[in-house]
Amino acid sequence: MTVNPEIREIRPEEAEALGQLLVAVYSGLDGFPTPQEQPTYYAMLASIGKFSEKPGAQVLVAVSAEGQLMGGVVYFGHMAQYGSGGAATAATHASGIRLLGVDARFRGLGVGRALTSACIQRAKDAGHAEVILHTTEAMRIAWGLYERLGFERSPELDFIQGALPVFGFRLPLERLRPAPLPAG
Repeated sequence: MTVNPEIREIRPEEAEALGQLLVAVYSGLDGFPTPQEQPTYYAMLASIGKFSEKPGAQVLVAVSAEGQLMGGVVYFGHMAQYGSGGAATAATHASGIRLLGVDARFRGLGVGRALTSACIQRAKDAGHAEVILHTTEAMRIAWGLYERLGFERSPELDFIQGALPVFGFRLPLERLRPAPLPAG
């Protein structure tokens, strides 16, 4: 079963709820650092709405037909604002995706795919050549989704966050564009 959530920019009154949702999602990942091990990271998750203040960044939410907050993600139209470790912030003609999370009640329904696809569409609309993201071993479900959408491992984007290996991925957008029709 899949759902068709509304994907839109976050409203100010939703920021706290999305932050709590992301803290719950990430702290529940087996093998992911705990809030006690990485308090700064979890403080960033809790205040997710602040990302919308960065130039070119949008905090996107997935909302059910009944108005329930299903998940969220941060889209970066300018990689200089991406704020992750490694070499990703130096990428040009690229968009970034960070901090995807889906409420446990809505997993397996296509919410993560809808949020990721909305970010990919924004990158296409901006004329960017690629989309960059990072994930970890603890996020294997998301990792699989990204690979099914065409993202490819890019080891040059890898970095270590504390003691946690973080793995870079790229989605080249030029191959997603339709081939030009032959002249004639």
